[in-house]
Amino acid sequence: MEEFQSVLSSVALFNGMTWEEIMSLLSCLGGVRRSYVDGSPICLEGETVRYIGVVLAGAVQVVDEDLFGRWSIVGVMEAGELFGEAFACAEIPRLPFSIWSRAKSEVLFLEYERVIHTCSDACLFHSRLVTNMVSVLAGKNLMLNRKIRYLSQRSTRGKLLSYLSEQAKAAGSPVFQIPFDRQTLADFLCVERSAMSVELSKLRQEGVLDFHRSTFRFLKPPEDE
Repeated sequence: MEEFQSVLSSVALFNGMTWEEIMSLLSCLGGVRRSYVDGSPICLEGETVRYIGVVLAGAVQVVDEDLFGRWSIVGVMEAGELFGEAFACAEIPRLPFSIWSRAKSEVLFLEYERVIHTCSDACLFHSRLVTNMVSVLAGKNLMLNRKIRYLSQRSTRGKLLSYLSEQAKAAGSPVFQIPFDRQTLADFLCVERSAMSVELSKLRQEGVLDFHRSTFRFLKPPEDE
């Protein structure tokens, strides 16, 4: 795990721990590392929830699929981020979503029962782990609230501008990158890709936005709809 020291040290679940404490904790938590190719399933809807995943490299996406096979992207997690922790801690027996690798990915799985219950030694850093988990869950709740705000916009243009302005604010710059290509951005915002592309073109023509692939730049404030 030495090659992932910088990633694991940045994981919110291990906040406030030394590298030696993290390594000791991984053994306590029954950590198992697995590799995935781009587009391969990691966990499928209906499977038993037993693990919390830590993305070591690459990226994964949480996908909601309806009865007719249409996808909606719930979220994307990149290196240093967690997935599955909300389902595990809520003691949901079966996954309500599927989780897929978005690239060649490395994932570390931790047994959630060992995460949410302190070990028999009651080590200080395991107690810290439980405290960190509360913070992680609070952060995910805020993320979902932000997505609700995007989706509550009435138009495709409104959804786009709500999301992109939020990303610019998070980056602290009018120039920023997003973790999506065009199709996955459309899936994330629950809009048609063609309609979204039309709105992006209009925003460029209006001089509001410029973009290349996943890099965007706000040039001026958009006009009110």
